[in-house]
Amino acid sequence: MLSVICESPGVLRAQQRDVPVRGNGEVLLRVSRVGICGTDLHIFTGNQPYLKYPRVMGHELSAVVVEAERDSGLAAGDGVYVMPYLSCGHCIACRQGKTNCCVNIEVLGVHRDGALTEYLSVPAQFVHKAEGVTLDQAAMLEFLAIGAHAVRRADVLVGQRVLVVGAGPIGMAAMIFAKLRGAAVTCLDTRADRLAFCQSQLGVDAAVAVGTDDTEQLASLTGGEFFDAVFDATGNIDAMNRGFGFVAHGGKYTLISIVPGQVTFSDPEFHKRETTLLASRNATAADFETVLEAMRAGRIPDQALNTHRMQLAEVPDAFARLLEPGQTVVKALVEC
Repeated sequence: MLSVICESPGVLRAQQRDVPVRGNGEVLLRVSRVGICGTDLHIFTGNQPYLKYPRVMGHELSAVVVEAERDSGLAAGDGVYVMPYLSCGHCIACRQGKTNCCVNIEVLGVHRDGALTEYLSVPAQFVHKAEGVTLDQAAMLEFLAIGAHAVRRADVLVGQRVLVVGAGPIGMAAMIFAKLRGAAVTCLDTRADRLAFCQSQLGVDAAVAVGTDDTEQLASLTGGEFFDAVFDATGNIDAMNRGFGFVAHGGKYTLISIVPGQVTFSDPEFHKRETTLLASRNATAADFETVLEAMRAGRIPDQALNTHRMQLAEVPDAFARLLEPGQTVVKALVEC
């Protein structure tokens, strides 16, 4: 089978490997679609803190079942999606239902080889039927679920003012689900094309470009009170630190981003606002169900989000182009 391996930062190779043998309790899958996300781009550029090379990337996937055990509830030919966070089921986090932050977590494409390959064998408990959605849509569930999880973590309410900093796919996912909860959503980003997309395709209420007067613009939009909920999806430490200043008194600040480094803030400012600071990592089965329900109801602009496509064999040569701002990539899907 064809697999694409990231041997080291900036180096992708196509390689022929043996089709995996299905283990006990596993499902053998024929990979259909793989979404490329910021994690994959960080792996390619050498900025992913949890990874060792070489690695087959890819954790946003849909597939078709080739072989499964009879008691798995799956059968050959079923279209499925995979929850790529392989949790242990017995640690302190898993016992609380917080499988997204399992102590012993293994994420496909990060801690173990992922989906940029033709066949994959994974434990059956992480494979779910993609009922009522296409295989294209199923491959976009994971990044949308991350946004849904962050919005759920912040408990966004109807009528609240929400700011999402960083208009990449994860930030867009947070915008979508904040809007679905009835919030007034503002996005802040450096790229005019991303801001325009968020207004035209996601229906955000306001879009502000990073610049010398952005704080004044954000203050003007909120009567000087700033935002009930702020989400950072930039992956930039300076932006993460700066975001504390955009939180209203009594508000919440949710960090979806992860960077190697120290987040710092002014304690007097943090204290007088009684700010709630939250981390948001991955997603749970409930978040995937939230996305599925919205997709089935036609409330996710998935076709607009899928801006680029390529074949698996094209990935080694075409992948680097996804980093070019002129490509205006939102979500690229690889057809396997």
